[in-house]
Amino acid sequence: MRKGTWFKAMAATVLIAAGVPHAQAAAGPTPRAAGSVGARRVAGGLAFPAAFTFAPGRRIFYGERYTGEIRVLDLDDDRDRLFFDIDRLETDGERGLLGLALHPDYPDTPWVYAYATRSIGGDPHNQILRIRDSGGTGSNRRVIYTSPVHRATNHQGGRILFGPDGRLYVIVGDAADPRNSQDRQIVFGKVLRLTDTGRAAPDNPFGNRVWAYGIRNSFGFAFDPRTDDMWESENGPECNDEVNRIVRAGNYAWGPHETCSTPPRPPRNTNQDGRDRRLPKRWYTPTLALTGVAFCDDCGLGRRSRGRLFLGAWKTGEIRRLTLTADRRDVKRQKIVHDHPRGILSIEAAPNGTLYFSDSGRIYRLV
Repeated sequence: MRKGTWFKAMAATVLIAAGVPHAQAAAGPTPRAAGSVGARRVAGGLAFPAAFTFAPGRRIFYGERYTGEIRVLDLDDDRDRLFFDIDRLETDGERGLLGLALHPDYPDTPWVYAYATRSIGGDPHNQILRIRDSGGTGSNRRVIYTSPVHRATNHQGGRILFGPDGRLYVIVGDAADPRNSQDRQIVFGKVLRLTDTGRAAPDNPFGNRVWAYGIRNSFGFAFDPRTDDMWESENGPECNDEVNRIVRAGNYAWGPHETCSTPPRPPRNTNQDGRDRRLPKRWYTPTLALTGVAFCDDCGLGRRSRGRLFLGAWKTGEIRRLTLTADRRDVKRQKIVHDHPRGILSIEAAPNGTLYFSDSGRIYRLV
């Protein structure tokens, strides 16, 4: 199955959650694989929480892809409330409310950021909205980034996260046109790097918002707390889902002439799109539909998990633990540590290091 279609299958799963109340009290742990980790539910009845993030005081900001609601769950008392409702939301294909981030100085700088597809003048646009937290309620919404969306409804990207340098990083898919990924003057098929007001960071390599290029379709990235390096998961076509270490001006090779190769040959045959390319640190054929990425830094899962990269998959429901090499620039080995009965959407680390993940209707804590 091509990755352009896998995310459409998610739409059916949200019908199960439709009409169900919002966050529900924690339930018992799900079954876990022998020698691995388990998952304890902390919220249920959600309408496709494709994005969530943590605020001080054990609060989770989460966004529902199909409703446009940004909600806040208090883990201490299970209270769940509406923070902001994004209007004119487009949800065809892979569109919708796709990303959430808090300003690195939150709550002193009380800005909440959302990546969403919205109808503007009758046409869909991917936008980043900056919303002010006014005593627990969103206000003063401002669009700080906007881009028209191509006719295709898939390959939107949407993950946003502030990096250790205080810049806002954004993944944008290739809009289902591989030619976009190698054009460094447009945003499609790129990792973007923005200021907190949405402008291009002044030290970006190409004089615009682009930080790295040659991206196909991605739903996850995270920063290594030990090196500040950015690691990204990417969805391939019929082959070669990838785990990449993203560097400034890096070319990750997706383009109009890329084809599948059979492992153990390197993915993405060498051609004009592969010039100066960066090879993935790990690739997967058959594809898994990779999604969330997070690092374990005192995450409470034992000695074997400390410093490891955790990686989720939509097609299989697996969470994998990747061990990096001593210099933390490559992947040494991996292990499936959790088999979830539903596809994984996002994985996030709480301020205390604990790892959480979401599926189509729930948020869990890894234990």
